[in-house]
Amino acid sequence: MYGIIDCDNCYVSCERVFRPDLKDKPVVVLSNNDGCVVARSNEAKKMGIKAGTPFYQLEELFPNNKIAVFSSNYELYGELTGRVVDIIRKEAPAYFRYSIDECFVYFDGMESHGLKLWGENLHKKIKQYVGMPVSVGIAPNKTLAKVASYFAKKYEGYHHCCMIDTDEKRINALKLYPIEEVWGIGRRYAARLQKFGVKTAYDFASHHGDWVKATFNNIVIYRTWAELNGKDCIPNEEIAKKKSICTSRSFNGMITDFADLRTHVANYAARCAEKLRQQDTVASVVGVFINTNQFREDLPQYWNFQEKRLITPSNSTITIVQAATEVLESIYTQGYRYKKAGVIVMGFGPNSPIQQDLFDINAEQFEKLKRLDEVVDRINRTNGTETIVLGSQQYTRKDGKGKADVFANAIKHDFRSKNPTTRWSDIIELT
Repeated sequence: MYGIIDCDNCYVSCERVFRPDLKDKPVVVLSNNDGCVVARSNEAKKMGIKAGTPFYQLEELFPNNKIAVFSSNYELYGELTGRVVDIIRKEAPAYFRYSIDECFVYFDGMESHGLKLWGENLHKKIKQYVGMPVSVGIAPNKTLAKVASYFAKKYEGYHHCCMIDTDEKRINALKLYPIEEVWGIGRRYAARLQKFGVKTAYDFASHHGDWVKATFNNIVIYRTWAELNGKDCIPNEEIAKKKSICTSRSFNGMITDFADLRTHVANYAARCAEKLRQQDTVASVVGVFINTNQFREDLPQYWNFQEKRLITPSNSTITIVQAATEVLESIYTQGYRYKKAGVIVMGFGPNSPIQQDLFDINAEQFEKLKRLDEVVDRINRTNGTETIVLGSQQYTRKDGKGKADVFANAIKHDFRSKNPTTRWSDIIELT
């Protein structure tokens, strides 16, 4: 049996941990640069606030409504969900983290008749220890576990844990489960299935496997169909590790200056390097893309992407940033107003052992970069992210007298909450 633990309305729930006054009130979290709504509380959903609603339209669309608004605070979300995973690790026989708000668990060696109670107790413990509400889905495979978590989240009668352990429960659940919600289907395939009259997961599961193969010629879709029919056929290793890491953002406004663009790319590359170290892998390819604002038809348009292969695979911030900067230099074209950039690292391998190249950095330099990253990561974990950064990561701006000063972050986040669990400056004071 498998289980999946999913944090309910993750970003909103994180914000509410230190704001109990927001319980039962509409809350939304905005995207980078406070652009649009990316997370909503149940109360906000009932009001009719849609994901993707531009922030500037909220007051116009929902006048006379008190809506709590927060900028994205990934430092807070990562720290609190990390605490949730720590509890899961202690309570489950085996687990792996699937995303920031989801974690799969395996129940090898545990009797199935006690798993429902296990899930209910896990919800209570996480709620008590961290303050985060979670939903638990349990089933014979990962896809059905995702289906079960949907019902655990949607219906209070399940007491935050739904278990699909019989064929009758499986069929009843699939008949009520929209095809667009099925894990592994995606919006494009859901639209295609709906044209064939497939409205629910049960409609899809009822088709013959040969029809699925002939219609889609896609191993992922076929495995999803097989799992909906009760088989366990999605290998763990295919979802346990990412095949690439991408960090990208739209800018607050548009950028023409290369130096400003380079600083953004350096920050994205540094974040990719940090993620590589977190999953104990190295990358052999660093790619960069830049593009203009496609919605501004009055402006000239430009898009480009190129990549650089590293002689020695690395997760060093200095190495990844340097490679990304070199790629940016090759694709940057003057005269355009850029709206978005991103860095992608690919070609993953284990962090050790690493085969070094005769013409690349020597072993001593390699160890120095490794120790430097370890020290910087430790300081940033203790004192807050971006306490220490590379010089190329620092943004500059002009003051009123035309002089340049340095500041750490050019991202707009006017409604960002504090980080009382990771920064001494934000620690809660009781009076």
